[in-house]
Amino acid sequence: MQGYDVLIVGAGLAGATMANLFAGKGLKVLVVEKRKQVAGNCFDYKDANNITVHRYGPHIFHTNNVEVWNFVNSFTRFHYYQHRVLSYVQGQYVPFPINLDTVNSLFGTKMTSSELSAFYASEIKRSSYNPSVKSFRDGVVSVVGEKLYDLFFKNYTWKQWQQDPDTLCPELAERIPVRYGRDDRYFTDRFQGIPREGYTRLVEKMLDHSHIALLLGVDYLAVRDQLPARLTIYTGKLDAFFNYQYGELGYRSVALQFEELDCEYYQPGSVINFPNDYAWTRTTEFKYFLNEKSAKTTVLFEYPQAGGEPFYVTLTKENMEKRNRYLNEVNTLELSGRYLFLGRLAEYKYYNMDQVIAAAFEKFAKWNQEYNV
Repeated sequence: MQGYDVLIVGAGLAGATMANLFAGKGLKVLVVEKRKQVAGNCFDYKDANNITVHRYGPHIFHTNNVEVWNFVNSFTRFHYYQHRVLSYVQGQYVPFPINLDTVNSLFGTKMTSSELSAFYASEIKRSSYNPSVKSFRDGVVSVVGEKLYDLFFKNYTWKQWQQDPDTLCPELAERIPVRYGRDDRYFTDRFQGIPREGYTRLVEKMLDHSHIALLLGVDYLAVRDQLPARLTIYTGKLDAFFNYQYGELGYRSVALQFEELDCEYYQPGSVINFPNDYAWTRTTEFKYFLNEKSAKTTVLFEYPQAGGEPFYVTLTKENMEKRNRYLNEVNTLELSGRYLFLGRLAEYKYYNMDQVIAAAFEKFAKWNQEYNV
């Protein structure tokens, strides 16, 4: 490690953002990545049909943070894509998040937007749940009622997590939007889009700096004793860093099945959720994202599973208690000025892409101020 000031573990968005920020301050940075490519779970590529495929599932960039939006746009141009999701329920493709059209389609009603809030209130009133909101189920039912919970969330949650929804923390429900009108966009952020050249190229440009060196295919945890640094920024699994001293944290993975189909389009939208039917949770047809043209199409089927790459943190009471123990250790290390922990895995926390970049800005600024970079 001689000659480097900062060691960054992981070349995803968290690591690449930090690398770019520190290199911009004149520090020499080494990025160590376990995989043989950059961009983490945002990694994408062009397939044989010239369709941009997201290797680890669909990623749509969205933010209300002007600083973050300007930052990513300094490396690439964005295709201004507004994400819309359909859910296959009772033999129909209906908008998700639940909105006015969803309710009218499923219940055969002709409500207006002004009547939808009263409908939700009526459904909630006749439902059974804990008003103190102690679980994921409570969180959803308290907003849309039991009937819509059963149609859209109950079985999907079992498939996704293999956990009783009553055992999952209510914070998980906060990630699920609900609409009170006809807005059928999945995100309502001011800025939305997908990099025209792909996320991989975006990250490559972030790392393209004379003060940044990249080491791919190396597991930091296997060689960390050989990589001393003034500052180490860790973006990998939280429990693995501490050799699982408080036990393993729970994660969910996904088996990803890609199919090339001999048709122009396979489904009526880019992403379809399947809460009740079939073994998969959702399908993604990638050509919708960048409006790419091809006689064939590529579709991803996602099958949740326990083992494999960690995609999602499992928010149960037991896992959160373990997380808090690990974060006490993290706080001690960060106070020393020699370590920073950042990202979904390293903080065992849900982050959208813009949020992890914003968190990187914040941690960088704080470290810069306290340690006079």
